[in-house]
Amino acid sequence: MEDEYLEFAKDIAKEAGKIMLKYFNMDNGASYKGDKTIVTLADTEINSYLIKKVKEKYPNHSVDGEEEQFGKSDYVWVCDPVDGTAMYARHIPVAVFSLALVIKGESKVGVVFDPFTNNLYTAIKGKGAYKNSERITVNDYELDDMKTVCHYDLWPDADYNISTVIQELGKKTYFIGLGSIIRACMCVAIGDFACAIFPGTKHKNCDIAAVKVIVEEAGGKVTDLFGNEQRYDESINGAVISNRKVHDEVIKTIKNCL
Repeated sequence: MEDEYLEFAKDIAKEAGKIMLKYFNMDNGASYKGDKTIVTLADTEINSYLIKKVKEKYPNHSVDGEEEQFGKSDYVWVCDPVDGTAMYARHIPVAVFSLALVIKGESKVGVVFDPFTNNLYTAIKGKGAYKNSERITVNDYELDDMKTVCHYDLWPDADYNISTVIQELGKKTYFIGLGSIIRACMCVAIGDFACAIFPGTKHKNCDIAAVKVIVEEAGGKVTDLFGNEQRYDESINGAVISNRKVHDEVIKTIKNCL
């Protein structure tokens, strides 16, 4: 059944990619929500399309999309229609689509699609992670390895101010803000980055649900900011996404700083 769910998710991802590309070089209807984040026509159209398809194929399942929700079930399709909307709205090709099937709080199937590079990242729990059907694995770099790059997200209204964490860890490693946490996490999954730190909480399960299964099936580790497991059908307590090797050191630094 999980293989069927993955094929469904891949079909949704490909259609989402078409919608993202359709609006990318035109007026994408960018506007600001109450929380001061940007939403575009692509966000709302993709979210609505997902709900329509879930109602048709799996009417007993529910959808938790960043822009729109449907139903209540133990089987939840958790979606971020366009992650990196601030970049996408400015015609910077960094954004990705993300979708996970979360069963009783646990991410079982995940897809992330980057329509700008046509790269599709997929995973089923227990069956490995793939990029365009080729197996992917995290790297084994330590923080003080000169090859190591890490990602951070930082915004003024976040529940956790991780600026001191970045300053402390920045003594050992190079940090960048890519503009999309999910795209950065795919960099962890394929071994380009060693770690990503995400302070998001309210309804931010939409950002990490697919990441959880893809990165861990690639050999990495995904927890909340303090090293704990968490559910992905509800708000989260931030996230640390890593190659597993640096995870404990990052968590220790977060605990010391926060």
